[in-house]
Amino acid sequence: MKIICVGRNYDDHIKELKNIKPKSPVLFLKPDTCILKNNQPFFFPKFSKNIEHEVEILVKIKKIGKNINKKFAHKYYDEISLGIDFTARDLQQKLKLEGLPWEKSKAFDFSALIGKWFLKSQFSNIDELDFKLLKNGKVTQKGNTNKMIWKIDQLIEEISKFFTLKIGDIIFTGTPSGVGSIKINDKFEGFINDKLVFSTIIK
Repeated sequence: MKIICVGRNYDDHIKELKNIKPKSPVLFLKPDTCILKNNQPFFFPKFSKNIEHEVEILVKIKKIGKNINKKFAHKYYDEISLGIDFTARDLQQKLKLEGLPWEKSKAFDFSALIGKWFLKSQFSNIDELDFKLLKNGKVTQKGNTNKMIWKIDQLIEEISKFFTLKIGDIIFTGTPSGVGSIKINDKFEGFINDKLVFSTIIK
């Protein structure tokens, strides 16, 4: 399986990082060694002094697809979740300045926290999902999927132009504003609507 991540999919996040709004989805990959399971701690890596949290809605692919038309995209997934894309921001900025790929800052071990999966049928409209990230009991990020520049079905159409989607692949759909640094002993909890989806402690 592979993890396909979408960057710059919320206007407010683009503005907070002073990035340029893309004309098409920004895509990058994470290997399966990035997966951090729900309720497991995240250990702060030694190669960075500034790891930031990015909470995102996740989609799990249920069948193989290539060049999927948007109107059929809903047939390729039944489950959604919430996760964190942990980013070594200091390293990412250095790599950007040098014109180098981002993998060291985005695809390191355990950089993709994946929460509990829910059937999308449990929600009335996946394009109207509230989600939030609590840091030590206080909301630090919140968003709604209606603020996505490219909605889930549009992302599946775009991604499948370049990468064949396979059973078990996971899409990280982008983060809203409010990204911030993590510290040792921080506790993070993620919610979709009022459903607790994940919990982790920084070690």
